[in-house]
Amino acid sequence: MSFVKKRLRPRLLVVYALAVAILGFAEPSPPGLGIGAALVVLGEGLRVWATGHLLKNDALAVTGPYAYLRHPLYLGTLLIVCGFAYMGQSVITLIFFGVFILLYFGYYMPYKNRIESARLEALYGDTFRRYAVAVPSLVPRLHAYRPLAADRSDSGDWQPGRFSGNHEMGTALAVALGVFAMVLRWSLS
Repeated sequence: MSFVKKRLRPRLLVVYALAVAILGFAEPSPPGLGIGAALVVLGEGLRVWATGHLLKNDALAVTGPYAYLRHPLYLGTLLIVCGFAYMGQSVITLIFFGVFILLYFGYYMPYKNRIESARLEALYGDTFRRYAVAVPSLVPRLHAYRPLAADRSDSGDWQPGRFSGNHEMGTALAVALGVFAMVLRWSLS
């Protein structure tokens, strides 16, 4: 799927519309911008780290952040959204955040986890089952997961080609524009 088609899917257009609405209702302050931006940078940093290890259907990713949690991209997204909610600091922004959390944990995460787990189990069988039992979904382990010798994949070290191949640059740019927009909103208020 091309970068443009991936970014213009209907569900993402809803996300973009909500982002504009949240920005419109935001009441950012310097402390809120600082703390919120730190959360956003942490979340996007986690996403960048994860996408550089991800080989989608070619190997089970168990290195980098995947050695500590099964869903680093989802945790990164959650941190980014928390950061923007903190930057916004308005009642409407917090309501949007509450709705997002309900939808994210009530529908999206269980649905995606079910679909992805079934796909990975079909591809990798016992290797994935051992990984899924040992590595938590969203709360990182304290020590890196060490697969059995028979379960080792060739996912290896972080690679820029994987980062770009997984289209994270577009997400990183959108997130950076969002932070810039929040700072601009504050400076114009």
